[in-house]
Amino acid sequence: MTTILVVDDEFLIAEILSFALEDAGFQVRTASNGQKALDILLREQPALVVTDFMMPVMNGLELAQAIHDHPMLGETPIILTTGAQAHIAQQNQHLFDAIFEKPFDVFKVIDTVKALTDTF
Repeated sequence: MTTILVVDDEFLIAEILSFALEDAGFQVRTASNGQKALDILLREQPALVVTDFMMPVMNGLELAQAIHDHPMLGETPIILTTGAQAHIAQQNQHLFDAIFEKPFDVFKVIDTVKALTDTF
């Protein structure tokens, strides 16, 4: 089963994404900030990361840069979900495989996860 890492400090958003991904047949791990996400990535190497932008400790942009810079993680696809900081994300599109502005369509996120993980 393909594992997806959902990173968001807003519990409700992480839960909604987790439930939707599980219903689509994925195994899901969650983290509340980028540093916790990196720990999970190094330990479990999920197939894809869905991350929020604004989070404590390490934000989504810093997480994406850390993933790209790491030799074991550099090829991991990253989907960003963002609110008011969308302009910053757009300036750093090269770090993300897809960007969804909040409020996002959860079904479009799931379709993108499936496409990026070759899971249909």
